Amino acid sequence: MENLPKCQANYVPLTPMNFLTRASAFYADRTSVIYEGTRFTWRQTFDRCRRLASSLRSLNVVKNNVVSVLAPNVPAMYEMHFAVPMAGAVLNTINTRLDAKNIATILQHSEAKIFFVDYQFVHQARDALRILTSDSADGGVINSTNMPLVIVIDDIDTPTGTRLGELEYEDLVRNGNPMFVPVEPADEWDPIALNYTSGTTSAPKGVVYSHRGAYLSTLSLVLGWEMGSQPVYLWTLPMFHCNGWTFTWGVAARGGTNVCIRNTTAHDIYRSVALHGVTHMCCAPIVFNILLEAKPSERRRILSPVEILTGGAPPPAALLEKIESLGFHVTHAYGSVEVESVLYRHPEVLEAAVVAMPHRRWGESPCAFVALKNGGGGVGGGVITEGDIMSYCRKNMPHFMVPKKVKFVKELPKTSTGKVQKYELRALAKTFTVEERDQRSTPSTPSQIGVTAGFGTASGRVAKLLALKIGLQYNELSSGGGNMRRNASFGGSKVGRRSVAISVHHSGSGMDMRWWGWCVRLHHVAIQGQ
Repeated sequence: MENLPKCQANYVPLTPMNFLTRASAFYADRTSVIYEGTRFTWRQTFDRCRRLASSLRSLNVVKNNVVSVLAPNVPAMYEMHFAVPMAGAVLNTINTRLDAKNIATILQHSEAKIFFVDYQFVHQARDALRILTSDSADGGVINSTNMPLVIVIDDIDTPTGTRLGELEYEDLVRNGNPMFVPVEPADEWDPIALNYTSGTTSAPKGVVYSHRGAYLSTLSLVLGWEMGSQPVYLWTLPMFHCNGWTFTWGVAARGGTNVCIRNTTAHDIYRSVALHGVTHMCCAPIVFNILLEAKPSERRRILSPVEILTGGAPPPAALLEKIESLGFHVTHAYGSVEVESVLYRHPEVLEAAVVAMPHRRWGESPCAFVALKNGGGGVGGGVITEGDIMSYCRKNMPHFMVPKKVKFVKELPKTSTGKVQKYELRALAKTFTVEERDQRSTPSTPSQIGVTAGFGTASGRVAKLLALKIGLQYNELSSGGGNMRRNASFGGSKVGRRSVAISVHHSGSGMDMRWWGWCVRLHHVAIQGQ
C-alpha cells in the first residue's frame, strides 16, 4: 500500500470550480442566472466565465493575484466566483456598504491588481482611489504603479454608459477566449477567496478561503439544508458576505437557478418569488421585518413554501409564526440568544437585544434595548413604558432573568450586513445604574428562595457568594464566633413550598482565597410547586 502515490487517476484537488464544469455538462440548457430580462443557461455561464478568465490572464493576472469587486448581487458578481479562480487568482468581494476609507484600506492591504466596480458604486470607488493615490489608510504614500486597474460593471439589462477608466466588464467577456482552459489549483490549500470583516470595531481584517475549504463548506451547507436538485435560489443574502455563505458555488453544485436582484426590497423579493417560482433563499433576520412590513401592493401570493436559511440570533417563535404564515419555512443555521425570544413575543416589540450591564450586588444583570412598532408608539398607538415591558417579562420568564433596565431606541444599531452591534449596546449599558429596594427589608413571599448562614463565618461568606451567584435571597444570622467549622453544611431556609439546600466544604485550613482552598458544592436546589 505504500507504493500508491497520488496521481491523476486517483486524486484531484478539491475545488468548487468543478461544480460549474459539471453543471455545464449535466444541466447545460437549464437556466443558470436570471436578472430582470437577462437569462443565461449553465452552458452560457461556463462559456462567459472562461472568456472572462482568459481576459484576466491577458491583463497579466497571474497565480494568487487578488481581484477585488465592489458590486451588488448581479450576474457579474456571480460569474466572478468562478472566473477569477479559473484565472488562478484570488477573489476579494468588498462590502458595498463600507465607506471610501475602508474600501481603500482593503484595496491597499489585499494588494488588489484588478478592481471591478459596479456602476452604482462608482462614486465610492472614485473616493477610495483618491485616498490611495494621495495617502494610505495608515498615513503612508501609495505608489501609483501599485494602483489596481479599474473596470466598470455596467448594468447588463439596461446599460447606463457609466465608466471609470476605459474598460467595461462585458467587453472583457466578449473579447475573451471561449476555449480557455481553466487554471487548476496545484494544491487544494491554494487560496480561492479573500474576505474582510465589516470594520465596525477596527480596520477591516482579512480571512482567506482555500479551494478545499470552499468546496467542503459548500457541500456541508447543501447537505445540511437538504437542498434538492435544481433549486431556484433568490439572492437576498449579499454575495460579498462570506461569498454568499458559499451558495455562489452551491447553486451550481445542485444545477439550480440563481435569481439575482440588485436591491433587497419587499417589492423585488415578492415579485421574484412569484415570477420565478423561488424555492430557496438565505438572509439575515432583518429581512424578515422587510417581508412582514411590506405594503399590500408589494405583496404577492406565495403558492408553494419557500425555504429560508438564516443565521445570527435564532428568530423568536412569534416572528417565525408570522413569517411562516406568509409561505416561508425557516431553518436556523447558527447563533445564540438570551431573553430576546420572550421580548419578541410582545405584540408591541419590533426589535430587541439583551446585553449585560453592571450591577452593584450581582456584578452584572440583563439590560434590554427595545425598538417598538409603529415608530415607538406601539401597534395600538398607546404609550409603552419600561414597566410594561418588565411586567410582561416577569409573567413569561424566571424573575432572575428579567431585565433590570429597558432602554427604548428607534432602531437597534447594526453592521452593514444586518447584524446587531451589541458591542455598542454593551458600551452604553455600562453607563446605566440600577436602583433596587434593600432585599433585607423585603418580607418573605412564596416567590422567594432564601439561604441562611452564620454571619461573619468564612463558610457564611461562601454561602452568600454562592447564593447571590445563582440568584437566591441571602439571609444573615448572627453567630457566636468567627471561626469556621470544618465540613459545615448550611441548609436553605424554607419559604412557602420552595426549598434550597447548600453545602459548603472547606478542604484545608488556609484562609487565602487566592489559593482557592474552598470547594463549594451545590448539592441540591429543589423548587417544589409555587
